[in-house]
Amino acid sequence: MNDAIKTGEAARRWRMVLGKTDQQDEIALSQADLAMDRTLESVYGQGAAAERGGNLSASAPNVARWLGDIRQYFPSSVVQVMQKDALERLGLQQMLLEPELLQAVEADVHLVATLLSLNRIMPNKTKATARQVVSRVVQELERKLAAPLRQAVAGSLSRAVRNMRPRHNEIDWLRTIRANLKHYQPDYRTIVPATRIGFGRKGQSLRDIVLCIDQSGSMAPSVVYASVFAAVLASIKAVSTSVVVFDTAVVDLTPLLADPVDVLFGTQLGGGTDINRALAYCQGLVTRPQETIFVLISDLYEGGNNKEMLARAASLLASGVQVIVLLALDDNGAPSYDHHNAARLAAMGAPCFACTPDLFPDLMASAIKRNDMTQWAAQAGINVIGGTE
Repeated sequence: MNDAIKTGEAARRWRMVLGKTDQQDEIALSQADLAMDRTLESVYGQGAAAERGGNLSASAPNVARWLGDIRQYFPSSVVQVMQKDALERLGLQQMLLEPELLQAVEADVHLVATLLSLNRIMPNKTKATARQVVSRVVQELERKLAAPLRQAVAGSLSRAVRNMRPRHNEIDWLRTIRANLKHYQPDYRTIVPATRIGFGRKGQSLRDIVLCIDQSGSMAPSVVYASVFAAVLASIKAVSTSVVVFDTAVVDLTPLLADPVDVLFGTQLGGGTDINRALAYCQGLVTRPQETIFVLISDLYEGGNNKEMLARAASLLASGVQVIVLLALDDNGAPSYDHHNAARLAAMGAPCFACTPDLFPDLMASAIKRNDMTQWAAQAGINVIGGTE
């Protein structure tokens, strides 16, 4: 009896995994299983992609019902994957232009990227709802990522700067005590602070950070994460942060950094790529090369003057700017990128690698301390592009 039950359950599971076939018609499914099977068939059935609409059709009621079904049958993480697959396989971007449907969608980074790519064609009645959806995702990302980034940057700045003539309120007592242990006076049970070590002066930013973000379609998730990180960095007074986005045009979004949602809606995902023009603009932002960290977030597929782009990167490095190239800033794994440009930049001394959002705070902390970023990436288990690739 037990073996028969196990065999039947195994057949049911395989039926749900493989979908409907002629050989499996005799396998009985419950009403709940049949309803779940219909939601899966709509996206993953053999004819769904070819029909460009599958069983959902283009009607708002059918899409709304499908969105409700998948939320009923599957956990949030699976819902997000199914929504993304439906958008890609069935061409359902149109459903995001209806505010009542947008309210029902499970929001994540990929949905935000899709909304931003539709920003130019989105009707006014949908924009307010889209902004609310984007805001929810941004708030969640800030909740997860802001504190680690602030901690990492603040800690690295305090270690990177030494003030040997501090005022009383600038003294770093822990480092001062450690530096003066040799002056301990047993009779008085105290330490003579012959050397005082303080935190850096706060009148001027200690580092200038420039985030230069490729907003071509392939970089969409990276744009979302980079915009959130830029807003967090802008809230740290000890650093000066600029954020520049580009495709074939260049837009400086630094004035919008108080609100990462404004930054995101200031982007125009899609279009071509002119890295050379972006580097030319960013060169004008550099006033303290030795104190500047320049982070280029791009897959390096250059549509402009490639030779000039590499020459500008070399000029930034020669001036003392610390240049880091992130081929991706997301959780999608190894990105597609221009191997030739990555190898040339790496050979110049600009490390090139992909970075997940959870590692970005530590990346910035290491950059502020002027650590060897190639070595940092290798220790973090990141595949670093070599200069001989």
